[in-house]
Amino acid sequence: MHTYPTQAVILAGGQGSRLRPYTDDRPKPMVEIPGTGTPIIGHQLSWLAAEGVTDAVVSCGHLAEVLQEWLESAVLPLRVTTVVEKEPLGRGGGLKYAAQRLPDPERPWYATNGDIWTRFSLREMAAFHGERDATATLALARPRIPWGAVETDAFGHITDFIESPPSPYLINAGVYVFSPAFTGMLPDRGDHERTTFPRLARERRLAGYPLPHGAYWRAIDTAKDLTEAARELGAQGGG
Repeated sequence: MHTYPTQAVILAGGQGSRLRPYTDDRPKPMVEIPGTGTPIIGHQLSWLAAEGVTDAVVSCGHLAEVLQEWLESAVLPLRVTTVVEKEPLGRGGGLKYAAQRLPDPERPWYATNGDIWTRFSLREMAAFHGERDATATLALARPRIPWGAVETDAFGHITDFIESPPSPYLINAGVYVFSPAFTGMLPDRGDHERTTFPRLARERRLAGYPLPHGAYWRAIDTAKDLTEAARELGAQGGG
């Protein structure tokens, strides 16, 4: 019998400079997915709530007040607390600072980057995490390469062209499951991906959960990502 996490941290402090002009007056997670009338963070909160999360801590940074104002005025499907770093703590420090506001430090928690637009079963990921007795589990995505690929035979003749094939490599999808002990392993400032994660990997306590086939995942980095997310959502009949 698994007990699934009911608390989560959303890292929503990014400036989103590559998304200008959309981010001139709002932080990246407040950019709307065209055609939905809802910002990225609104879609994330709906997804977390549908996966059983009742409490979320949103870590704000760039233009924090715009995000806080929206969170206060919107009808949200779960309880939300916001935190603002008084000085930059780095990704690991920021994660630790936000985690200290979670309602139950003795229970596992999810975390997600504020610019990820995805849909998959967090409960299945939490079960995977538990079965491996991991301290931290990363969701792994196989994004599409933005160029057309060319296949050749051994002699050097081109045999095929493939438009935007899936990457041969798995990448960190920016969604996590953490055991309670993980919080204490985070640096007070600095980047956990250079400290905590490599240490856990050496100790075989870091797991990687490949997103299931057909799961929707996209990092919203550029205006093109926004347009394509809207098109894909339309094809799926909404989000």
